[in-house]
Parts: sequence; structure tokens; C-alpha cells
Amino acid sequence: MTNPFSDKFQLQKCLKMTQEICKKVPLSDEVKEAIALTQREIFVPVGFKHFAYKLDALPLSCSQWISSPLTVAKMTEALKPQNADSVLEIGCGSGYQAAVLSRLFRRVFTIERIEKLLFEAKKRFRRYNMSNIHTKLDDGQNGWKAYAPYDRILLSAATDKVAKELFEELAMGGILVAPITKRNKQVITRFHKRKGTIVKEELEECSFVPLKEGIEK
Repeated sequence: MTNPFSDKFQLQKCLKMTQEICKKVPLSDEVKEAIALTQREIFVPVGFKHFAYKLDALPLSCSQWISSPLTVAKMTEALKPQNADSVLEIGCGSGYQAAVLSRLFRRVFTIERIEKLLFEAKKRFRRYNMSNIHTKLDDGQNGWKAYAPYDRILLSAATDKVAKELFEELAMGGILVAPITKRNKQVITRFHKRKGTIVKEELEECSFVPLKEGIEK
């Protein structure tokens, strides 16, 4: 994987953003480094590049959003990526979250239901030689059985209930993290798969676009 930074100034901006994140949430050294070395600017629409290193969500095409780097850091840390080999992401979006994960996992599989978004994300992955990221156009709730089981699964969109197919594709001892809609709020929720049972752990409130069904071309 090539270093996306064209100069030291870009690296400094990303390091500063990471420092701001660490003031709000404790991060492991591995996650901190992954955030610091992933240039968010390349995933942000041209008109919003001057906001790329702010701790804010930013609009994408197709009425979607690129999550705030603070939220990405929280979700990534919740996965407990240490000593895990593969991760499946539901909701590729801009590709920023997958890019962060690609610095922590040997294999990253990401599914996007909106063809235009996936096409743009794939171009970014190719341009910056993120060769360990594998993409698929599909309804993410179907999972990606061909490469299962996964050590970790991450949902980058909010849902009332995680599809049983995703739990089936989660490895024994694995972790699934998802924003779960609960009454009038969303909660980052971590699920542990242990001896055939699912143990749920609610972490904190969040804000994501809703998970939708089907493919949009």
C-alpha cells in the first residue's frame, strides 16, 4: 500500500486531526496510526476539501454522507481489530472507513448498494494501491458468503436489527459492530459471537444514514 501523502503539510493536517480525536476518545496505538495515515481529503467531494480534517460528517453524492473521523475512529476501536485477519464492511460509501480498516486487517471486504458510490470508491482504492480491499455491489444485508467467516463485521449504516445472515458469516469468537436504532436514537452496539450465542453490548449514541434494501444503479 502506497503512502497517499504528497507532502509533509498533508501529513501534519491528518496528525493534528488524530490528536483532536484522541482528546475526545481513547484510541489504541494501532487505530491511532491507521487514522493518522489515512488521508481523509481524498475521500471528500472537491467542494468540501477545506473541511476534510474537521471532526464533521460531510455530504456525498446520492444523498449519502462520509462519517465524521471521530465516528470512524469510535467504530474502528469498537471492532477491537488486534489479532484479527478479515473484516466485512456493510456500506462502503466514500471508502474512507474501508481505507482505515485496510491498515489494520490483512483482508477487507466492503459491500455498497449504490453503484455510483462504489465506482468512485473503487477508483480511489486503485489510485492509492489499496490492494487488500475487495468490493462488491449488493444489498449488504445479504452478506458475502464466498469469503466467510469474517473475524469482524462492521455496519456503516443504522438498522433496527442485524440480519441473521451476517451473524452466520461472523466467525466464532468474532465481533460485529453496528449502529442500532432504538426508539428515537441510534446506539453503537457491539455483538460478540461466543459458543454459538450472541452477546450484546451497547456503547454510545451515534448518527448514521439508515441501512436500505436492494441495489441502486
